[in-house]
Amino acid sequence: MNNIFIEGIQGMGKSTLLQSLCLNLPGRTVCREGDYSPVDLAWCAWMTEKEYEQMLQKYDPIRQELRKNTVREGCHYVVTYTKILTDLPGFHRDFERFEIYNGRKSIQEQEEIITARYRQFSDTGYLFECAFLQNLVEELILFHNFCDDEIVEFYRRLYQNIRRDSFLLLYLYSDQIEESTRIIQKERADLQGREIWYELMMGYLKNSPYGLQHGCEKFEDLTAHFRHRQQVELRILREVIGENAKILTAKRWEIREVLDMIR
Repeated sequence: MNNIFIEGIQGMGKSTLLQSLCLNLPGRTVCREGDYSPVDLAWCAWMTEKEYEQMLQKYDPIRQELRKNTVREGCHYVVTYTKILTDLPGFHRDFERFEIYNGRKSIQEQEEIITARYRQFSDTGYLFECAFLQNLVEELILFHNFCDDEIVEFYRRLYQNIRRDSFLLLYLYSDQIEESTRIIQKERADLQGREIWYELMMGYLKNSPYGLQHGCEKFEDLTAHFRHRQQVELRILREVIGENAKILTAKRWEIREVLDMIR
């Protein structure tokens, strides 16, 4: 049984595809963004034992909830802190400091951490959402100033540590990025009509080293970034992943055809 990685830029319908596969492939272990994942660490805190014990003491009122959302990996602790609902002041900001993304680790540290996780991962039957491309490619572009060739070489090294006989990547592609972004800009608003998702994405891009260097402030800057990221990711599929990657037209796929690809 293979491990299926679902990828594509924002707004391509990755969560919809994941849910459909969940219904049609019972028994799979599902890793959505923010869940504990044996390969990725997005939206999770990655902590030493000392750091973890300090946070347990600081947030003693929810100690049990913290423990329920913690997985120990050797001398480190992975905390799915975004799954914890609490009104304790500063909680999420405190744990955000221990994420490995957004420039918090050097590129050498980050590559070592991610490569080790893939090297140690030998299970099958997983469904992963945004675990292979999205967060890493964003990091390499926005926070480490990698050019396209450097990103491809990074993935060439990473892919050497992955079991290819159980690896399948489904990539959702669209040439209508502006239209797709406009749709989710409106869909992901709160009850008062505030475009929460767009504000977060724009702030993320604008305040990154890449965004500051290039003066990214407008909708067109965000969609240009998405277009560039899609180009880089498609190049990784062609030059690194090869036949273990399948490209689907976003929001126009048929589940029967997808299941045939998997089988």
